[in-house]
Amino acid sequence: MDREALADFLVRRREALQPEDVGLSPGPRRRAPGLRREEVAQSAVMSTDYYTRLEQRRGPQPSTQMLASIARALRLTPDERDYLFHTAGHSAPDRVTTSDYVAPGLLRVLDRLTDTPALILDALGRSLVQNDPARALFGDTGGLVGWERSAIYRWFVHPEQERWRYPEDDRDRQGRAQVASLRAAYGSMGPRSRAGDLVRELTGRSPEFAQLWEAHEVSRRFEDHKVLIHPEIGKIEVDCQALFTEDESQTLLVLTAPPRSEAASKLKLLAVLGTQRFADGQG
Repeated sequence: MDREALADFLVRRREALQPEDVGLSPGPRRRAPGLRREEVAQSAVMSTDYYTRLEQRRGPQPSTQMLASIARALRLTPDERDYLFHTAGHSAPDRVTTSDYVAPGLLRVLDRLTDTPALILDALGRSLVQNDPARALFGDTGGLVGWERSAIYRWFVHPEQERWRYPEDDRDRQGRAQVASLRAAYGSMGPRSRAGDLVRELTGRSPEFAQLWEAHEVSRRFEDHKVLIHPEIGKIEVDCQALFTEDESQTLLVLTAPPRSEAASKLKLLAVLGTQRFADGQG
């Protein structure tokens, strides 16, 4: 671990960012350039003291999970992310497989979406980043670990917790879509990848998944229109727009409704309700 190089790199990248670059308001006049340490720490979901010690060359070696969070908070490019890992004494993540790294271009778009649900997903259905309306609609997935982070896994292993968000007559179609999406990831990543691991895990735990997997449906397309259910607001009809990275490993999914429609009013109400009564499921 090269503490000096790591610290200098973190300081320079933090100073190069402005609050508006990460979706924050500029606020009162700042005495120093760039983001404050506490802003980076909050975005990376770590303590300010921990992040400060890294910049002051006296912190412990950060884990790969911590480095992935810092890379996301500082909006690092893939090359910069690899450099961060190397200076911290770790091998850079394989760019082909899934990781917690989030494409900066998608993050910049997400930062500007504050009034409608939006989230960034990887090829295995893991929510990498959610905005507040998305947390209110889908629940906060930030604290989930392991396979629990994958919506595909939760759909088949915890159906009672996951499927109530969709109308009953649409759940079969949603299940097929989940499997078809995983089949596409499996085809591009290979049987010995994380996609293959997820397939084997689900095949052993869900007869329903095993049956759908044998159908060999393949699709990465997100349906253009869907109905979701919120425990307080009820049914919300939304249109879905998906923005993919160049390698299609990550997707920015944005849910909108026509202006002045009933659904648009419900999305505004959703933003007001926030996550206070919905973070742990049905509320």
